[in-house]
Amino acid sequence: MRSAAPGCSGRGRERQHHDRRRPVGSARTHLIARYIAFLRAINVGGHVVKMERLRGMFESLGFTGVSTFIASGNVIFESRARGIPALEERIAVNLREALGYDVPTFIRTPGELAAIAGYDPFPNEKDDGEPRVLWVGFLPSQPGSEARERFMAFRTETNDFQVHGREVYWLRRGIATELAIPGPRLDKAIGMPTTYRNVTTVRKLAAMTSTKTSGRSR
Repeated sequence: MRSAAPGCSGRGRERQHHDRRRPVGSARTHLIARYIAFLRAINVGGHVVKMERLRGMFESLGFTGVSTFIASGNVIFESRARGIPALEERIAVNLREALGYDVPTFIRTPGELAAIAGYDPFPNEKDDGEPRVLWVGFLPSQPGSEARERFMAFRTETNDFQVHGREVYWLRRGIATELAIPGPRLDKAIGMPTTYRNVTTVRKLAAMTSTKTSGRSR
């Protein structure tokens, strides 16, 4: 019978063998990522949704840290999931089942939102004292060149557009209520659904999410 090496019992050898099989640095924790969801058709066109109910819908999907910002469908939440397209689809399906109509969902990370908020789409625009409003449109994917050309055909002296990545920047000069272009026309031109937010809302959300850690262990 072979004796154990000095200072190493059979139990010790077993523990060492077990430790060698464990991957170095194997995670015992799960990283939680923070996301911002921009929802279309919330509290517009007769679709009234209370924010308490909306938060409950997100929590029912297992998301944590759920909060809403104003009542236009802006939801901050946390999840272990990493596939954003799958997350968007999962949320959209759940909302359609709960509300009875389509709610296109557009998700951005805190880093992406910070870049969007800091982007200057019209660097040559001069402040001449005339009222102007900048809107940010969120897209599900980056449009192709033909779609961009169709969309940019809407440019006028009072409406200017810039497409950058998965966002559309819409500068409306003059009195905002006189400059509106129907959303369906814009969607048809770019070939996909879009939801718009005032740049002030986008910047506030970016500031809210950038002051917190975008991921943490739990």
